[in-house]
Amino acid sequence: MGKKSATSLTSSSPPSLWRRYRLALVIISLLALTWLLFDHQSLTLEDQVMVSRLNKELTILKNQLQNVRKQIRGWSIVEEDDPVNVERRNAVRDAMIHAWTCYEKYAWGHDELQPQTKDATDSFGGLGATLVDSLDTLYIMGLDQQFQRAREWVASSLDFNKNYGASVFETTIRVIGGLLSAYDLSEDKLFLDKARDIADRLLPAWDTPSGIPYNIINLMYGDAHNPKWAGGKSILADAASEQLEFIALSQRTKDPKYQQKVEYVIKEFHKIFPADGLLPIYLDPHTGTMSKSKITFGALGDSFYEYLLKAWIQGNKTAAVKHYREMWETSMEGLKSLTRRTTPSSFAYICEKIGNSLIDKMDELACFAPGMLALGSSGYDPGQAEKMLSLAEEKHFSIDSYHISAH
Repeated sequence: MGKKSATSLTSSSPPSLWRRYRLALVIISLLALTWLLFDHQSLTLEDQVMVSRLNKELTILKNQLQNVRKQIRGWSIVEEDDPVNVERRNAVRDAMIHAWTCYEKYAWGHDELQPQTKDATDSFGGLGATLVDSLDTLYIMGLDQQFQRAREWVASSLDFNKNYGASVFETTIRVIGGLLSAYDLSEDKLFLDKARDIADRLLPAWDTPSGIPYNIINLMYGDAHNPKWAGGKSILADAASEQLEFIALSQRTKDPKYQQKVEYVIKEFHKIFPADGLLPIYLDPHTGTMSKSKITFGALGDSFYEYLLKAWIQGNKTAAVKHYREMWETSMEGLKSLTRRTTPSSFAYICEKIGNSLIDKMDELACFAPGMLALGSSGYDPGQAEKMLSLAEEKHFSIDSYHISAH
């Protein structure tokens, strides 16, 4: 591709376009959400004036975002004074090119490439998970030819009408998320149409007495169920970690049904949220009750807490999403109650919990916690924010030390 097509999304990119792009996306998401909320209420005269003003602002922001997109696509590499940054950026891009080239050669259109055997595998039902999940990276890195080949595959070969029991969660975060990111960057409606197609196939999973979704659904027939190993229960991380993608889809399609399904779950949780903010990993989709099962920030529980924070940020931290922040802060108090230290090194780690008993185990999926704490610290007052950052730093060093000792 050569240097001309490479894109550097750094704070030095004139004039900080990446920050402007992200800010514009957040504001547009807020305005679109507000439009959706107002559109389904009986509006007062004051509300009508506000909606009119917001629509005008939304049009302006869309135009600004379009201009930023054009500037992003028009860049060549921005030369930096620091040769280390240049070397690192090029190394990351070269690694992507290497990985993608091997994927194209050995596993094109399949979900994953097994690097040692060079075999292709369809662990996500043959939905091209690697390809779809990489679209935004290809676009941002300026790998235009690779992006266009991937786009052609999506147009001609990505077919969701499969007699396959798909994971609602995995399909949401990888396929819907990947398609929406590609749409936001490229403005190619193909990606939005595909995202809507797969989302419509997932929606029947939420048709339960409690509104808590089943975790598996047949993409062709719409039959939904939970895995046998979960005893018929829905899994916390799987059932309550689709808000970001489905809210974004509603905003872009102007169809509220996706947002309504995923937000109903959180609103119901909010009504019965425990004092410590910690939920067990198994939920009954028929009664809406929480079973007596393990509490963890690791596998099967992790992303629920992550999405509470990110949905608040996605909603631009407004009153409409205040309950997400409140629930997250409550859960962080619960996280503190699970925090213990090793002896004699005094490294912080997060326990798991069953009943009243703590288990000295912190699996690798809980390693997102330091980043989550740092991201959420800005919503506190300065004193509390500093405490959360310190806790994040302690857990970060604990994780690093574990990795060093393990290797």
